[in-house]
Amino acid sequence: MAMPTLRIDLNADLGEGYGVWRLGDDAAVLDVVTSANVACGFHAGDPTGLRRTCADAVAAGVRIGAQVSYPDRVGFGRRFVDVASDDLTADTIYQIGALDGIARSVGGRVEYVKPHGALYNSIVTHEEQAGAVVAALVALGGDLPLLGLPDSASLRRAAAAGIRTVAEAFADRAYLADGSLMPRGRTGAVITDTDEICTRAVRMVRDHEVVADDGSLVTVRPASICLHGDTPGAVEHARAVAAALRDVGTEIAAFVD
Repeated sequence: MAMPTLRIDLNADLGEGYGVWRLGDDAAVLDVVTSANVACGFHAGDPTGLRRTCADAVAAGVRIGAQVSYPDRVGFGRRFVDVASDDLTADTIYQIGALDGIARSVGGRVEYVKPHGALYNSIVTHEEQAGAVVAALVALGGDLPLLGLPDSASLRRAAAAGIRTVAEAFADRAYLADGSLMPRGRTGAVITDTDEICTRAVRMVRDHEVVADDGSLVTVRPASICLHGDTPGAVEHARAVAAALRDVGTEIAAFVD
């Protein structure tokens, strides 16, 4: 095995069950990833389940991030909501505060923020909503890094406000030529073949590129790679990706120091 010359964080969306309905195997994924994007109750998650996920993350030495969302449990946070800026700022503060309280009750804390689903995609280009999310981080002191797509409105506004930004890439999602993610409603938007996911992850980290849906190359320089916890075969994908990255000399480590 090659000596580590590269470093990458692996993150996954966790805590997305509700009551008796479980989504994915959070405990198994936590054995692989270094950052956990934990739901905050607006798109998924109940207090007991979120506390359990946070406790498991603390036990595994995995950093906890608040995965803030539109208030959309029925749509799993994957539907755009035309929410007023003041409301979105308050919603974001509320979710971060709630999850931070849960995390602290089990010996952890929220260490970064990653918007979920439709909110994540909207603030790539929606300047008003991007500004509202950033305003929430500023109101909380500006110490929490923000994960997002490179060159997105959210990361540009966060950087301008003095907030640390973390560019991420998606090994299990298809890209469009402009660097955005293919909408989930389109065929091929979610990649489920383990070998393909591993190949894409290695190429992103080592070569800083990913092949878009039209065959063009999109430049990516991720500090973190997302592996969705609800993708079919998520645990196997995560383990295979981590192994493939280590095989090419990559250290798997959290981006938050």
